[in-house]
Formats: sequence, structure tokens, C-alpha cells
Amino acid sequence: MFFRKKFQITFPTLIFAIQLGSIAQLVQSICLTSRGSAVRARVLPQKPRTNGEVFLFMTYHTYILYSVQRDRYYIGSTGDNLEERLRRHNTNHKGFTGTANDWTYFHFEEFTSKEEAVKREKEIKAIKSRKYIESLKK
Repeated sequence: MFFRKKFQITFPTLIFAIQLGSIAQLVQSICLTSRGSAVRARVLPQKPRTNGEVFLFMTYHTYILYSVQRDRYYIGSTGDNLEERLRRHNTNHKGFTGTANDWTYFHFEEFTSKEEAVKREKEIKAIKSRKYIESLKK
């Protein structure tokens, strides 16, 4: 007889998910293929949680990086943690920022929605002016 292995969620993972109030997301993010192996599926975005009367919302950023090595600026936007995003820019990868590993934050702005952050990123890119970018620092 052949028995299929059941996918088990470890107890600490389950407790952590319950503490975050995202057990439904944990269940939705783990699926079994027809052969019984576990795969991760896309997780639905979380709704803002409340902490008493205060709503906790995700912040989005439009940022400008500068590389001394390339003497260039990079303009982007993200919903990720800024330190983590900078670390990924400084890794060796294909793309504009992958050729140098000395990128530093030159300027950043915080927004409450992704649409606002992307709109501001496009505004800065549309101006296409090094002088304008450098004036943002002041």
C-alpha cells in the first residue's frame, strides 16, 4: 500500500499565524499538487488591522538612489521595507542597479497608497532633470 504524506503545519507556525490574525491567508497560501507535494500559491493582500482605535496601514515610498561608482540616479517606488529594498538593489543581478553595489538613498517620500507613490515616481522620471533631482535633497 502506498500512503500519501500529509502536509503538516508546524505548531509554532500556526500560533504565529493566529497571532497575526491571518490563518485564512496561511491556509490559502499552502496548496497541495495532485502528486501530494506542497507548493506556495499567491497570498491575498491583507486588510488593514486595527489596534484599538488606531488603524495600521501599509506605507509606500518613492525613492531616489545614487551610485558614486556609476554617477547615476535611480528612481523607484516600493511598498517594501526601505532597508530590504536597498539590499536587493545592491545585489548582483541583471538590471539597471545590478551593475553597481554602492547604491545609497539620496531622497525618499512616504505615501499612504501605491497609486500615489507610483504617480510621484512617474512625475520625477518625466522631468528627466539631474538638477531637479539634486534640488530635492535641499
